[in-house]
Amino acid sequence: MSGRVLRLCLAIASALSLTACAARDPLVSSSNVAPAGIWRIERQVDRVTGAPLASAFLTSRSSANSAVAFAPPATLQLLCFKAQPLVRLAFQFRVGSNRNSTLGYRFDDKPGREADARFLQDFRTVVIEDKAEVARFVGELAASNALYVRIRSLNAGRSSAEFRLDGAPAAIEAAFAGCPPTPEPARRRRASVMDRPAT
Repeated sequence: MSGRVLRLCLAIASALSLTACAARDPLVSSSNVAPAGIWRIERQVDRVTGAPLASAFLTSRSSANSAVAFAPPATLQLLCFKAQPLVRLAFQFRVGSNRNSTLGYRFDDKPGREADARFLQDFRTVVIEDKAEVARFVGELAASNALYVRIRSLNAGRSSAEFRLDGAPAAIEAAFAGCPPTPEPARRRRASVMDRPAT
């Protein structure tokens, strides 16, 4: 009798595990990932809207923090969120907050710049979301081999990460297919009465 019960329990457990695998939502798992150089491209379809979703990411083990002896890897991700292009940097340690932190970056040995970025409430994630800033970042990303990112923070010290960028053009094209990061055209200033030539 106990042998039958044991076999029945094993059969039920096996059926439940198969059901769990079959019911897993591909949107919240990262099973549909294709390589592009050293980048990974995720392509999925939103089951609510039917719209295609894509992002591209890469991970670097070359990360550092002034308060962490052995810093874990950092991730660079390109994606569309609410139909807007974003650049997302994620760390596994605190890097700062909006009130007292700055993000700077440099591609290859080109001039570096301070970015207009937002630190999320987990204090570990930074996003570049201004469309002009994203367009500038992506324009340099497409033509570069390496990216160095530096964060200065009054409450989280100094953090940095270096990324190799092999395959960036394909990653950019896939990630931003639904929301191209083109800078908005400059608005033309309306001529005032003072600007018009005298007649």
